[in-house]
Parts: sequence; C-alpha cells; structure tokens
Amino acid sequence: MSVLLAAALLAGVECMAQKHNVLTAKEKADGWELLFDGKTLNGWRDYNGNTLTEPWHVVDGCIQAKGDGSDASGYMVTDREFENFILSWDWKLSKGGNSGMLYHVVERPQYAVPYVTGPEYQLIDEPNFPEKLEEWQKTGADYAMHVPDKSKMKVRPYGEWNNSKIVFDNGHVEHWLNGKKILEFEAWTDDWHKLKNSGKWADAPEYGLAHKGVICLQDHGYPASFRNIKIKELPRKSGKKVTLFNGKNLDGWDAYGTERWYVEDGLLVCESGPDKQYGYLATRNYYDDFDLTLEFKQEADGNSGVFIRSFVEEGAKVNGWQVEVAPKGYDTGGIYESYGRGWLIQIPDERENILKEGEWNTMRIRVKGDNVQTWLNGEQMVNINDAKIGAGKGRIALQIHDGGGIKVVWRNLKLTTL
Repeated sequence: MSVLLAAALLAGVECMAQKHNVLTAKEKADGWELLFDGKTLNGWRDYNGNTLTEPWHVVDGCIQAKGDGSDASGYMVTDREFENFILSWDWKLSKGGNSGMLYHVVERPQYAVPYVTGPEYQLIDEPNFPEKLEEWQKTGADYAMHVPDKSKMKVRPYGEWNNSKIVFDNGHVEHWLNGKKILEFEAWTDDWHKLKNSGKWADAPEYGLAHKGVICLQDHGYPASFRNIKIKELPRKSGKKVTLFNGKNLDGWDAYGTERWYVEDGLLVCESGPDKQYGYLATRNYYDDFDLTLEFKQEADGNSGVFIRSFVEEGAKVNGWQVEVAPKGYDTGGIYESYGRGWLIQIPDERENILKEGEWNTMRIRVKGDNVQTWLNGEQMVNINDAKIGAGKGRIALQIHDGGGIKVVWRNLKLTTL
C-alpha cells in the first residue's frame, strides 16, 4: 500500500470517526445542551418573529447563511432566552465573509435589528474584506466595544473551520478562539458604561444592558457555516445589595425629558419643569428580579411612580410597568402598564389611608419572575402574577407625571438582587 493511499484512508477514517452536532456522555452529565441538531432548524426563528423565513438552511450537517442578508435583515434567534452561560460553536466563512454571534438579544417591536440590544462576537474574513476595518470590527472583538489580544489569536483562513467560545458569568465576559482566551472584561462597570456612551452605542440607550435574552446568528450578506453549537448554563448569583442613590449626586442614573432631577440636602428631588411633560430618572443598569425599598415624600402634587423592568424608547419615553405613587385616592402601590393594558391591579379602597401625604412613606417592591408584590408603610398593597411582566426586563425608573406642579423627594433607595 502506498504512503499516499494509506494517508487518504486514515484521513477518511478520522473524518468518519469525528461526529458533529452530538454531545458526549460527559458533556451531557456536565449540563451541556445542543442548540442545533445537525438536521433541522428546530428551535430557531426570525428575530421578532414566530417562524423562520430568513435566509438560513441546513447543508451537510451545518447551519448555513445563504448570504442574502443585510444590515437590516437576515437574523435568526433561539426560541429560548439565556442568562449566564458558556457558549461554544464552530464556524467558517466565505471569502471576504462577515457574520457574528450575538447574545442577550432583546426582542421588542421598537427594535428593528438585534445588535442595538445584544453584544456581538464578531466574525469576519479580515484579509479579504473589501473595506478598511477598525480594530473593534475584527474577528473576536466584542463588536464596537472591546478588542481582543492579537498576540493570542490564530485564525484559520476562510473556508476552514474555527472554534469560538463566549463565557458570560454574571457580568464577567470572556471570548475564546481556537482554544485560547483572547479577550476578557467586566460588563456594566463605570468603564464599560463610559465606553458604551462614547462610541457607536451612544444613541442606543438599551445596548448591552439586558441580563438575559435570545442568542442570534447574523447573515450579513456573505455565506457562513456553523456547527456544534452548544451551551452550558451557569447559575445566577443573587443576594447582591445595591444602593441606588448615594445621597450626593445622580451617579448611576440617566435622566430623560426636560423635567428637573437634582440632589439637595442628601435627598433626590424630582420637580416639574417649564415644559410640564413626563420626565424620568432611570437606573443605567437593568434589574430584573429584586427586592427594593425606598422612602418618598410628596411635597406638592405627588403624582409620580416607580417603573420596573422598563426600557427607554427613542426620545424621552420610558415603557414598562409602574408602581403608582400618587395623591390619596389614586392607588399608590397599584400597578399600571404604560402601554397597552393600563391598570393591571389597583389597591383596595380601604387601603388608601395608609399613604401619609406630606410625610415620609416607605415603599417596598418585590419582583421575582412573573410575580410583583408591593407594600406601603409595612402594609401589603398588591400581589399579582402576570406573564407579560414575567417576560419583561429592564431598568428601575422614577417618574414625574405631566401637567406641572409636582414635587416629590426620595431617599434610601436600596435593593437586593433575587
């Protein structure tokens, strides 16, 4: 037998022995799951859709982007959301190819494309790409945010398989390429927010804030192939204590609208401005499951509120669910949906007198999954389970109602993550 024939037979045996899109017994025991079965696109659908119509198909045991997508279309997402995880996949690009793996992607009608919400592990054929690339556009980058260590990278050329891995562990992020860690950073720190607000995402207020979301593959107008897509979920670390207001300034908050938010004598003050419109002060970070306590005093018309799992639309509009803060007789502690359904639950009439107008009140809000409970001055006001709230995610935000003449002061805003 010739040496060449022996080598060919050996290669054939190795190819047959190497099985793709399957898990070993050890991987299964360790908690790994496949996101692609090697045969169908079950478990995947269009971004913001219920079915799969975008340019993806299965070829020879691989998910393949046909290359018909664009910046505005061609995104395929998982049916399920994921929070903390290790995500591993194999990929190869066409000549000059451009694609990416996104995570924590949020689906809402307000978002036409997923990349304004979810971070992206960039995949691109740098040597043959027809345009000049910034470092944050190159393979392995946390797109438009963090760049990898080039000295640790060995990228196989287009047409050959590479392996990538993302580790997201309660805000700690790692990018791996072909067995080497090439990038590491912490999400949601002061430095992270500074970077986010100084570049491409300065006008994308919700970019990268979600703690969980769907995983997304991108067809960016070039054929690309994926296989061995597998994920291992990691546990959430709860019990973190957070002081939302430091008593000195508005660090950690973002104001939306023209109404007035300021600190005076250690208190957070919201006051109607000359435009007499709605105004919001939102935490810069998302808090999905939490137990929050705060104190408020209504010094003038007390029509305000505390939004939970809220997000910022274009301009100054905040959408979400509001725990009402209002004058006596107007359901302080009840829950109102700012779009669509209106009041979800109001408080019993006999509990209206629990509010102390012109004095300090203590409110507690507990949000866990689809359950929301509120207390005012130690008395429970509402307890509700709601599927839409359960699917929500977002910021905590204080509100000034429109109409003018409103002044409410706040202090001791503290929460524990659940």
